[in-house]
Formats: sequence, structure tokens, C-alpha cells
Amino acid sequence: MGDFFERIVDLEVTAEEAGPLAERMVDWMVAEGVITREMSGDAMYSLSVDEGHVPGPNWARATGNPADLGWWPGPVAVVVGRDSHVGGQGMAEAEYAVCPRCETRTVVIDYPERFEADRAVWQPFGDGITAWKETGEGSAPCATCGASVPVTEWEWDTNFVLGALAFDFWGWPPLSAEFQAEFGHRLGHRTEEQMGKF
Repeated sequence: MGDFFERIVDLEVTAEEAGPLAERMVDWMVAEGVITREMSGDAMYSLSVDEGHVPGPNWARATGNPADLGWWPGPVAVVVGRDSHVGGQGMAEAEYAVCPRCETRTVVIDYPERFEADRAVWQPFGDGITAWKETGEGSAPCATCGASVPVTEWEWDTNFVLGALAFDFWGWPPLSAEFQAEFGHRLGHRTEEQMGKF
């Protein structure tokens, strides 16, 4: 058992722009009836926020399917601030990272042999991510080509995303491709979607 979420992460917004952009996105979803301004922490487990927006009367517009009378989704959490977003319960590290300079894949968690990160391999990435969270700038060296690459430019596995603005839809049916496209258009930046379980 567990609670599932679908997340949309803005990959390009700055920490300074994230708050005002989050407000505009909430205004749009409220106007569409997808969410309300009422807040609740029920059935919501985002790590950095305690409450999310309660679904609105037209929440099913986001899924592209008629509302199922037996299904009522949970809140939508708006997560503002530079952070790493993970898709799995208990996860904290990426499975791998690909250098954008030389395209070498650095394996951090060697599935199925290991289910935990190699601490020595993850250390430079973790240090760079910590610096980025605190200052907006952080990098990690590539062990193959030697380039020092900003952590926001590394290509991570799909269960690990860096961004300063994320929207967690808790307990919703899958969001439609149309809604995701409109969401990304309104954000005005590249996005990445995650699905996960807590």
C-alpha cells in the first residue's frame, strides 16, 4: 500500500521567480476549477510542505476523463525553492548521472547488484547539489573528461530531478498529455514529470 503522486517540476525557473510563478499557476488552476484555495494536509506527503490545495469541482479536466464518482483525489502541493525531487520512497540519490560534455554515464546505484548509492561516487554530486540548494550555484566534476559541470546540467535518471518549483498531485488519476502540455506552456520553461509513491 501507499500513496501515489504525479509531479511536474519546472527545470529552469530561478528561486527568485519561483514564488510569483507558483502564484500565477495556482490562480490559473483555481480559475479553471481544477483546485481551490482551500488547503489541507490530508493524504498529502510532500516532504517540504505540510498542506496543498484541495481539488476543485472541475479537477477531472486535468486528467482528460470524466470524474469518477468513487474517486476524489488528494491535495496539490506547491513546492517552492531549490530542491532535489525523487520519485521513490526512501530515495535520496540518483541512480546515475550523465555528463553533458562527454556523455559518460556515472552509475551511482548499481541495480540490481546494490540498492544503495555508492557513497564515494555520490559525494561530489551531493556536495554540488547542496551548494546549489544554498546559493543557486553548484557543480560536480566528471570522472571521465574532468569537466566541472553545473549540477543543473547533468542528466539524471527520471526518478531524480532538480528544480526550484514543483507541483505534487497526490492521489490523482494520471494527468492528461494535454493538461501537462498546457501546464508547461503556462510555466514557460522546460519541465519534467515524475510519478512516485510514498
